[in-house]
Amino acid sequence: MSIPTEPIGSIPRPLSLIEAINARGDGTDPSLDDLYEAATRDTIEQFEATGSPVITDGEQRKYHNFWTYSVHGLKNTSPDGFKIPFSAGHTRRMLRLTAEPFRYKRYADQYLDLALRHAHVPLKQAVISPSALSLMYPVEGIADYSRDQFIEDLLREHETEVRRCLQKGAYKVQIDFTEGRLALKVDPSGNLLSTFVDLNNLALSRFSAADRQRIGVHTCPGGDLDSTHSADVDYADLFPSLFELDVGNLYVALAGETDRPRVLKAIRERLRPDQKIFVGVIAPINPHIETPEEVRDRVLEAAQYIPIEQLGTTDDCGFSPFCDDTSTTREKAFAKIRARVLGTALAAEALGVR
Repeated sequence: MSIPTEPIGSIPRPLSLIEAINARGDGTDPSLDDLYEAATRDTIEQFEATGSPVITDGEQRKYHNFWTYSVHGLKNTSPDGFKIPFSAGHTRRMLRLTAEPFRYKRYADQYLDLALRHAHVPLKQAVISPSALSLMYPVEGIADYSRDQFIEDLLREHETEVRRCLQKGAYKVQIDFTEGRLALKVDPSGNLLSTFVDLNNLALSRFSAADRQRIGVHTCPGGDLDSTHSADVDYADLFPSLFELDVGNLYVALAGETDRPRVLKAIRERLRPDQKIFVGVIAPINPHIETPEEVRDRVLEAAQYIPIEQLGTTDDCGFSPFCDDTSTTREKAFAKIRARVLGTALAAEALGVR
C-alpha cells in the first residue's frame, strides 16, 4: 500500500494559446483546435515527466473557466449572474439563466477524448458541481420554468456528464465544490450550504456505491490571481456539512491554512471509514516552490491524525482555474507538482509504506 497522490485539475495555459483565444474573441473558433491539441499534448507530457501517477489534461480546453465551461455560449443566458469577489479586489461572474430549458452546451468527457490519445498513465476529470450551477437560476424565477424543473434538468445534465466520463475511462471524476466555503460567507446561517450539500447528494444518489468510490469532491477557498474568495471562513463551520456528502474521496485544501493541526483534528472527527481524504500539500497561489522535504513533513503531520489507509495528497487547488490567470507559470506549476510527488514518496518511505 502506498500513499496515493493526485492533482486537482488546471495548469496555466501557454501564453500563445491565451493570446490566440483573445484574438479570435471566441474559444470555440475551429482555428484554435491545433493549438488546443498542442497545449494538451505538451501538458500531458510535462505532467508525466513529474512522475505523477495520476494526471489531468490541465483543463487546456476549458477556454473560459472551471465553473462555466459546460454552459458558456448558451443563448438563454446573460453575463450578469452571481458575483464571486476575490481578496485581490477583482470579481468573477456566473452566467444567469434567462429562459428555459437548462441544458449543458458541452460535457467534460469531450476533453477526455483528446487527452486519452496522449496519456500513458491514469487520467482524472474534473467537473463542476450541481450546486455551483444552481446559482444560475435567478432569485426572481423564470416564467413558465419553475426552480424545481430547473433542478431536475440540472441533475440530469450533471449525471449525464459524470457517467460519460466514467464510461470513457476516467480514473476518477472530481466534482469541484469551491463554493462550499463561499456559501458560508454569503450566508453565515449555513442554510445555503445545507441546500448545496443536499443538492449534491441528490446527484450522488444516482450513482452506485462502486461508482461513488471513483467520484470525489474538491473543496478550497478559491484561487485566482494569487488570491482567494473565502479563506477567512473557518473549516470548522464547513466540515459538518462537507462530510455528509456521500462520496468516496474528498480533496481538501490544507497547505495554505495557517493552523493545519487544528484542521486535521476537525477532519479526524468527521472522516467516515468509507472515505479517503486527499490533503493539500502544495499551495498553488503561493509563489514559493515547496521542496520535497517540506511536502514530506506535511504528509507526516497529516498522518498523525488520519489513518494511513485513508490518506492521500493533492494540491490545494488548480493552478489556473480561470483561463486568463497567468499569475503562475507552467514551469512553476510543474515544479510544485514534482515536489508533491517526490515528497509524498519520501513520507511513504518514512512511514514504512510501500
